[in-house]
Amino acid sequence: MGSFWTLITYLHAVAGPVTMLLYPLYASIVTIESTSKLDDEQWLAYWILYSFLTLVEMIFQPILDWIPIWYDVKLIAVAWLVLPQFRGATFIYETYVREKIIKKYGESQQHYKSPDHGKAKRKSVHFMSPNKEEDEAY
Repeated sequence: MGSFWTLITYLHAVAGPVTMLLYPLYASIVTIESTSKLDDEQWLAYWILYSFLTLVEMIFQPILDWIPIWYDVKLIAVAWLVLPQFRGATFIYETYVREKIIKKYGESQQHYKSPDHGKAKRKSVHFMSPNKEEDEAY
């Protein structure tokens, strides 16, 4: 019975890195090579949300250490974000994050929906650079 619990403990410890990093890295590489836009959106949204979750976790680490099931809750939440059956990352991004971006920057800043790729690059530079004279140089 002791070796069974050792195996379960080991699998539990490995499940996090596999679910949170290895599979998303593999899927992101496959996505780069595909022509579909749906999978691009899913994995970009996942990495945005995973980065945010990591930052929040770093800030609140002393509090989270007191919650014994935090790792399990995080593992289930990330599995929901990752698994293609749920497309949780895309759902969270479209429902909450995208809304905040639209409110802050307006519809004109959504360069990823623009049919003209040349204008999309200029809009993204305008979105990222603080100086408008620099934008006109592009």
